[in-house]
Amino acid sequence: MKDHHGQIIYVGKAKQLKHRVKSYFTGAHDGKTARLVSNITDFEYILTDSEVEALVLECNLIKKYNPKYNILLRDDKTYPYLMITHERHPRIIVTRKIKKGSGKYYGPYPNATAAKEAARLLNRLFPFRKCRQIPTRACLYHHLEQCLAPCVRDISPNAYEEISKNASTFLNGDQSQILNLLTEKMQKAAESLQFERAKEYRDLIEDLKRLGEKQNITLNDFIDRDVIGYAKTTDQLCIQVFYLRQGKLLARDNFVFPYFEDSEEAFISFIAQFYLERKVWPQEILIPPLESQALTSLFPISIPQKGKKKDLVLMAMSNAQTTLHDQITLELRQQSENFQALATLGDLLNIPAPRRIEAFDISNTAGTLVVAGMVQFIEGKPQRKGYRKYKIQPMETSDDTASMGQVIRRRYARLVLENDPLPDLILVDGGKGQINAALKELDTLGLAIPVAGMVKNDRHQTNELMDSAGNPIPLPRNHPTFLLLGRIQNEVHRFAITFHRQQRAKNMTLSALDGIAGIGPKRKQHLLQHYASLDDIRQASVEELQATGLPQSIAQTIFQYFHPLPSSISTQEERSTP
Repeated sequence: MKDHHGQIIYVGKAKQLKHRVKSYFTGAHDGKTARLVSNITDFEYILTDSEVEALVLECNLIKKYNPKYNILLRDDKTYPYLMITHERHPRIIVTRKIKKGSGKYYGPYPNATAAKEAARLLNRLFPFRKCRQIPTRACLYHHLEQCLAPCVRDISPNAYEEISKNASTFLNGDQSQILNLLTEKMQKAAESLQFERAKEYRDLIEDLKRLGEKQNITLNDFIDRDVIGYAKTTDQLCIQVFYLRQGKLLARDNFVFPYFEDSEEAFISFIAQFYLERKVWPQEILIPPLESQALTSLFPISIPQKGKKKDLVLMAMSNAQTTLHDQITLELRQQSENFQALATLGDLLNIPAPRRIEAFDISNTAGTLVVAGMVQFIEGKPQRKGYRKYKIQPMETSDDTASMGQVIRRRYARLVLENDPLPDLILVDGGKGQINAALKELDTLGLAIPVAGMVKNDRHQTNELMDSAGNPIPLPRNHPTFLLLGRIQNEVHRFAITFHRQQRAKNMTLSALDGIAGIGPKRKQHLLQHYASLDDIRQASVEELQATGLPQSIAQTIFQYFHPLPSSISTQEERSTP
């Protein structure tokens, strides 16, 4: 479905196209569906040979076009995996990306904490390589017998086969062999009076048992499975996903979003997008009964009829219903509080209740690397698509008030030029100086937008509201309007200071690369696109640097700059000696 600009705003599928399209244009609809229908001016359709093909095509089109009214159905969350790398000296690492041929993957884990805890235990249990790059001498892990030390001796790939096999057994859910082995090692260490070593084994055994205790064992077949249930209202769908790994319930996720088709169709579309995006799924996926069989052709779907598996599905359905009820109750309460807060804010400033609010904050370090952040709140809720970042351009007078004036001028000159909607209220982080700077620029542009200031106390917390004349407006600390102002001020401060820190880190990295021959501005930017920090560049090998697209000579130069030979270090010291 397309709007009057030809923009795709919704993608759906239907067994009977006529009935599906007719349902949108006949009868009464709630607010969300009514908004969708009011924006439809054209549509096109594609015929497929089966419902499965239609389901996959729908997922691909949603991913490609990001339609406005499908956006809450899309999920871009990536889940962590454990990977035993396919290197000569393999490592166990936590990753969110799956690359064919790079290693053997286990998971996905429901969150990074679970994955990191599993990786920590495995690295203590098995002597895999720990270092990202092999050093020139043995480290503490070798002396703790947690690494085979390929840095100081030749280790054949065959030596890791048994270790990898045991690690795979552990990750597949069988911990009994590992516990027996650790118990045997603990007893031998105690008999040989190596009490510290015995204590380490004892602590490791307790960690493994505690890991098993805090996970609710629901099935004892050691199979990775997801259990999915859903609940609905007339326009909202809540989907609950339980993650069971090796028969143990690790965590759950909730997804609440509006839907514009049949609830079962929305549920099917969600599951298809959820797993096709991840490319890897568990051994079994339990769901409630459905009329369509499309999912069973794509994923290991199972619809239990009795027993523990059915109880798990019913539990997921029940939790989804509770979550949906709580979500609706919370939204109604927040809407009421936001309505009250905005109405009071309008009364205090003698303006209509401001529906659209834009707030600004300036961030710098001793007057350098000055940036600004702008956040947008509509109906009291943050609209992150409307957030903007600004690098403050050099000026004769460089202070917060001048910077505020510049960013106000740039923001609203552009809105006027592009004929975009203006806010009902502008909030600036600061007092009378920032307010006057904003009003002056707005007057130059011929705009009459109300401006107010959010003043902080000595502890950098929201203290009071200041009107356009610079008069403080007292508010009780527990008043909804004061709480709303606090949320806005904290959000714009977070947004601005995060941008400033990014610029500062980038500037520091660029400065550190200035001393390398052959590295100009373009290659600096190239390196920053592939590495998050200077430490990552410093630790990269020549091959890894080449893999980013750098010539071998440049990669060698960068590596030698950060890893100088002893002779070059002594030469540099001699030259620096007076």
